[in-house]
Order: sequence, then C-alpha cells, then structure tokens
Amino acid sequence: MRFPIVKHFKYFMGLTLLVLFIGVISIFTRGFNMGIDFTGGSIVDLTFENEVTVSQVRDVLSQHGMGNSIIQLENSTNNEKSKSVLIRTGLVEDDQLRAAVSDMQGALGNYQINRMENIGATIGEELIEQAAMAVVLSWLLMIVYITYRFEFNFAVAAVAALVIDVFVTISYFSFFQMELDSSFVAALLTVVGFSINGTVVIFDRIRENIGTRSSITDERLSEIVNDSITQTLTRSINTSLTTFFMVFMLAILGVDSVREFAIPLLAGIVCGAYSSVCITGTLWYTIKKATHNKSGKAAKKAK
Repeated sequence: MRFPIVKHFKYFMGLTLLVLFIGVISIFTRGFNMGIDFTGGSIVDLTFENEVTVSQVRDVLSQHGMGNSIIQLENSTNNEKSKSVLIRTGLVEDDQLRAAVSDMQGALGNYQINRMENIGATIGEELIEQAAMAVVLSWLLMIVYITYRFEFNFAVAAVAALVIDVFVTISYFSFFQMELDSSFVAALLTVVGFSINGTVVIFDRIRENIGTRSSITDERLSEIVNDSITQTLTRSINTSLTTFFMVFMLAILGVDSVREFAIPLLAGIVCGAYSSVCITGTLWYTIKKATHNKSGKAAKKAK
C-alpha cells in the first residue's frame, strides 16, 4: 500500500505553518521562563544527617522569600525523601541565602554544605550564545555531510525540517511556560540528532529507488518519494514509539533533573517523527521539481 504523502503535502505544510504561527505568537507575547542557568541565581548543595522532603525544605525557604526555588532530591530511592538536596534559587542577596540555609539546621537537623555558589547573569548570556552556536554549527555540519553523501537539495530539505523541529520544541516551552535550563540545551541537540536519523533513512531509500536513472519525470519522482516513505514507515514508527515510551517513563518516574531533560525530548521526538515522514521527503521533491523546471527553461532559452 502506497501512502500519497506528496499529494497531500500542502495539508501537512499548512498544519506545520499553523503550529509555527502559534509558536511565534507565543514567543512574542509570553516569552520564555528562563531558569537560573540563563538568568543567574544561586545553587546550594546540602547533605543532611536525616532524610528530608521537598516540602520541608520549601517551608524554610518560604520564610525568607525563596519559596519558588527549584528543589531536587538526590540519591533518592522513592523520590520523596533524601539526605542530599540541591537548591536552585533566583537572584537573591548573599545574606538572605545564608540566613535561609542557617535556619535549616534548627528546622531540619544538622547538615553539610557541599556547594554554595552564585551564577551571574553574564554566564547565563554566554550559555545562550553557546547553545545557539552549538545548534547552528550542528546544522552546518549536517549540510556538509548530507551534501557529500547525497546532494545539496537533500541537505536543504533536511535542515529545513530540523529548523522546524527546534522551533516547535522551543515554542512548546514558551506556550506552556516551562522553565528553560541547561538540560533543555542538551535535549535540543539530542532532538536534532534523532530527527536527522529518520530523515537520512528515507533519503537513502529515495536514492536507492532512483538508482542510476539520469532522467526521470516529475510524476515518477513523486511515486518514488511516496514508495520510499511507505517502505520505511514501519521502521520510522517503531523507532519513534520505542524511543517515546522510554523517554515518557523517564518523564513520569525520573527525578527532577532527569525530567527536565526528558520533557523537551518528548516534544522533539513527536515533532521529529512527523517532520521526517510528512515533510522532508516531499520538501525535497518540491525543491527538486523546482530546480529541474528551472534548468529545463534555461536549456530551452539556450537553444
């Protein structure tokens, strides 16, 4: 059975543009909920003699105006109690932070300070620049590699889909006002790697089905793209579903630090699976058809 993906490309692209439009509106109206990795703040790593809960630590912090701090339990077997606690706060005065940490001894028992440091806003700005540079550099390297292995039109289609994947994932966090931190950057790069993997499989099948033909009609090329997507569809679905289920369980059962990595990865997996199947192949066909028609017109003029 052949799925007419190329025939319905305008519907898939329309849905994509709608999601992108909603993302643009959300980014400009709601902005982003930046974590302390980007905005600056304080990190406190404590080890208590007795196990404590997140609510107990938050009660002490709330007395000093830091109730919105991120509290992570480390080395916890049930994700409810732990002796090791990592606290991330916004920008606060040193005296305010030290007073809150000092009061924890009376409320929660003795503890050992493993780490207490401030992250300046300048470091956050550098992290944003480095994250953007890492994503763009990965795109450039993929353009070079895919052009070498296939052709430049394949590279353009693949990177265009990756840009969509990254933008949709970012828009998802803007729309739901989920916090962006360093884990998000790692997840974003993982999404890029996952998405390009499915795309390369489809491109490789298209190249195999084209074979050594030097000339091919647009109609036949459309059939080849549909056949290639259909032939790799089972593989694409199985890979996406198995990866999604694993990451979904991490998002549900994992500790906070793991969950912060898993949630953007979930959004990226869904978007990457969609773009690989519904966008990249047909986008390559559209670019190929346009360049073929352009070269044909140029040849006629030359005659």
